Amino acid sequence: MAHVELSLSGAFVPQARTPAEAEFVTSIERWAGTVSVADEPCLIVDAGGAIMAVSPSCSELLGLGKPVDAIGKRLTTTLELVDFTAGAGPLEDPEADKIPPLLAVRSERLARGLMRVVPGNDRPPVTVDAISTPLLAGERVAGSLTFLSPVHY
Repeated sequence: MAHVELSLSGAFVPQARTPAEAEFVTSIERWAGTVSVADEPCLIVDAGGAIMAVSPSCSELLGLGKPVDAIGKRLTTTLELVDFTAGAGPLEDPEADKIPPLLAVRSERLARGLMRVVPGNDRPPVTVDAISTPLLAGERVAGSLTFLSPVHY
């Protein structure tokens, strides 16, 4: 029989937060770190519609450039949203405000729908299925977390 001893002197021990300290970390902040390194296409917008975090795959899918460059920009002005007609005309503001990431904030409920985006000048429009959930800060909605999946047809 072998004898094994483990040393805990160099072990990583997570630092516990008191309830008072945990209150200062918002839901958006908790999710932002995860989203920024996620393999899945996902993003977070704040209550005003500004991008707070975006995964590299989401940035590529939607043509946002480097993820860090998209942070702080308003989603509807950053994305080239188009309608579902054959001509793929620009999506006007009243309709653009109904895309799932913004609808989840406004309705304070889950939102799901299709979005059509032109990811770049020389790329054709891409259709994505978007599922968004509101993120809370206490009792109020502070933003939304959205997962995207390209629709191939």
